[in-house]
Amino acid sequence: MALRKMVKLSAIASALMLAGCGGDLVVNAGSNSNNNTGGGTGGGSTPPPVVSACPSFSTQGTSLAGVNKPVCEITGTITSDTRLTANIAWSLSGKVAVGNDNANSATLTIEPGTTLFGKSGADFLVVARGSKIQAVGTRTAPIIMTSVNDMLGLSDEESTAEWGGLVILGNAPTNKCDPANLANCRVESEGEAGPYGGSNPEDDSGALKYVQVRYAGFEVIPDNELNGITFGGVGSRTVVEYIQVHNNLDDGVEFFGGTVDAKYVVLTGNRDDSLDWADGWTGRMQHVLVRKAQNDTKANRGIEADNQSGNFTATPVSKPRIANMTIIGNNFDGEDDSEGILLRAGTAGELYNIIVTGPSGMGECFEINSNESVANAGNGQIIFRNSIIDCAEPFRNSVDAAGNVTLNAEAWFRAQPGNIVGDALLGGYIPAPNSPALGNGYNVANNVDPWFDNVTYIGAFDGTNDWTEGWTIGLHPEDDLAACPVGTTQVNSLTGRLNCQLSGDITTNVTLATGADYVLSGRVRIGNDNRSNATLTIQPGVTIFGKSGADFLVITRGSKIEANGTAANPIVMTSVQDVIGSPTAAGQWGGLVLLGNAPSNKCDQANLASCQIEAEGDAGPYGGANWEDNSGRLNYVVVKHAGFEVIPDNELNGITFFGVGSQTQCSNIQVHQNVDDGVEFFGGSVSCKNVVLTSNGDDSLDWADGWRGNMQFVIVKHDADDAKANRGIEADNQSGNFTALPVSNPIIANMTIIGNNFDGDDDSEGVLLRAGTNAKLHNFIITGPTGMGECLEIESNESRALAASGELQMTHSVIACAEPFRGNLGNGTTVEQWFLAQEGNSVAPNQAAVLKGIYTIDTTTPKVMSTVNPFFENVDFIGAVKEGRDWTAGWTVGLQD
Repeated sequence: MALRKMVKLSAIASALMLAGCGGDLVVNAGSNSNNNTGGGTGGGSTPPPVVSACPSFSTQGTSLAGVNKPVCEITGTITSDTRLTANIAWSLSGKVAVGNDNANSATLTIEPGTTLFGKSGADFLVVARGSKIQAVGTRTAPIIMTSVNDMLGLSDEESTAEWGGLVILGNAPTNKCDPANLANCRVESEGEAGPYGGSNPEDDSGALKYVQVRYAGFEVIPDNELNGITFGGVGSRTVVEYIQVHNNLDDGVEFFGGTVDAKYVVLTGNRDDSLDWADGWTGRMQHVLVRKAQNDTKANRGIEADNQSGNFTATPVSKPRIANMTIIGNNFDGEDDSEGILLRAGTAGELYNIIVTGPSGMGECFEINSNESVANAGNGQIIFRNSIIDCAEPFRNSVDAAGNVTLNAEAWFRAQPGNIVGDALLGGYIPAPNSPALGNGYNVANNVDPWFDNVTYIGAFDGTNDWTEGWTIGLHPEDDLAACPVGTTQVNSLTGRLNCQLSGDITTNVTLATGADYVLSGRVRIGNDNRSNATLTIQPGVTIFGKSGADFLVITRGSKIEANGTAANPIVMTSVQDVIGSPTAAGQWGGLVLLGNAPSNKCDQANLASCQIEAEGDAGPYGGANWEDNSGRLNYVVVKHAGFEVIPDNELNGITFFGVGSQTQCSNIQVHQNVDDGVEFFGGSVSCKNVVLTSNGDDSLDWADGWRGNMQFVIVKHDADDAKANRGIEADNQSGNFTALPVSNPIIANMTIIGNNFDGDDDSEGVLLRAGTNAKLHNFIITGPTGMGECLEIESNESRALAASGELQMTHSVIACAEPFRGNLGNGTTVEQWFLAQEGNSVAPNQAAVLKGIYTIDTTTPKVMSTVNPFFENVDFIGAVKEGRDWTAGWTVGLQD
């Protein structure tokens, strides 16, 4: 057991012992200048009198280690207006109520920067009907409601249920009330918090603004845990903005009836549903982020929505309006899987500009359940539009008791206006510059309700502004870690911050957390070739470096890498010279290798399951029978200064994909200044979008041995100083057998290749298709300076025959080179004639005619790619990047001269 966890358990045990003795929890009985407790003068002298720093409505508690404020304890019911100030740490004892039920009403005002905490699960805060809470923090001084363990620094990503939570009870209607007698409504809330409900939809329970609720959700009574924040019959005049619930045992926020609205809501790490509604809630929400625990601990739905569990047709029917919400699930697979949205029990609702996504192990992302909710979907009472579902298991159909499908969820979703099923292209939770979330949102403010902010994007964020910064927990890691993550070893720092080393074969899951730099020692392999499989998770902003050419990272068959950076915080794999500020060059460390179980034409096609091909560089075996194999995810990953000659005449590529399958996600990757190729595909079916290959010494994109993936938006730029370079694309089927099956046949669209003047054994060139390869190439720009070599060549009888037959294609492309073509097809047709005879192709005089820097200025009409394969996006330009749509901005290197 980790020392941190042992200390935490010890502190909890001590707290329970002290609570059992009666009296206050004593965490630190030493003297404290703020409260003057403890510490007699000795020798029989009389100790000085204790002077309390606490106001009369509270009692003085004992100090907390590391907290330089007096502790004041609140208990019972507050029946007069009360202010909690930030210079005191406020301890809750048991159920603390603001006012009695519509009697002895009071207002609890909480100043910015104030902290309240519970010592046990029985401690929680209730605002009764008729009373108010005015908890208005600021971005730089949020109000925090948390546990004593958190105050002591003992809470972590596994912590939940360390205290109760916040309950607000109001006089607004719920469909559990008798509609003929709303004024006398009295619905008992969970956790014996008190009654709620009434006849006033505009009831005012105060304000919550810049408020965090952490580590709550204790089971107050059996099978009855508190939510982080519970809104019971809360009215529309209550103000709720910038709230977060983090690591709650039960739901994040739940609305039981009422009409309250909320904007800017963050729900992170909650173990049951993140947003839950029932019993006739008709409020509104906008700008909502749900992110399930990143360590894949317990989680259920992003939204779980009911009308009323006991009466699906009760009125008023639950029908909130939710806009601009991002839900990110996790891989939790238990009794209640991590899922997206479940609408059931007769609920209605309007959902606009929603993103639902998550890792491959997440459960279904959208489901409508119950005949009544299915009917609402059919009659317009459920609206779900201008939204993106990006999940491995996107939908679950509604079925009746006999198993008959009553609603095809996917067909219904696709039929709604503006909806997309596909890659949301998120970097963490922020959309990438080329995300379909940007520009495709529905204007809810103008078209539905002016309460909403006017936006043009889908999801909670506009791609530029992160409204969570400065006041939330768990989304923006601390600058430094206290210790190296489990599975790594602390070593002497070379970078001025914590350095953690990876070495050998790693056969358990490891997370490289933000706040340290990570050192590779020799060949580091994740997993052990379809045995002892493991996942390497790399958080945004992490830097990994090698100290020598022998240091490289391998993901073996059956294991995964989850490297999900962001445009603002890419994951960087580089050399020690780079991280310490010394001169950089190609070949200063090894590189990144992914080994998968997908087929290669070097396998025995009659026995794919037993395929075992040895990869270059002594990395390990690859190949197999699973075209859909999953090696994880690369997103916003930059590999620099790699490509060492690991064994003689065998350099590593920047990123090598050996037999990697189609379920692997690859987007926003760069290889910069590699000795050998930038990226190379040996068989497999993995696809990549947004690829940058700069200043690489050999070929930038290389494939062989039956690769059948897709690529879109690829930019190759040879070194601007005319350093060593070879081809933008060098493509083979198999060097030892040009007709081996399956034949290499990728589809590549929107690629820009910019050569240089390098003239050596291997000149800077454009595209070479050879050794029997096939391919479908669309929307290309190939160009460079006058000293560049040939820009298009087809070599080998087999590849020429594929071109002559029309199997090998290149369309809607422009070649602007001094030496544009080489060779012929062997049938009297030159490569130039073949190129110009295909749809949409042309030649241009020079680079300036087609590009402005890296941006396309050529006006060739592109091929409509969505008709080719749903992987591809339709764009209005050829080449990789258009001005105003620069997906390379902010995270790449080496693109600007």
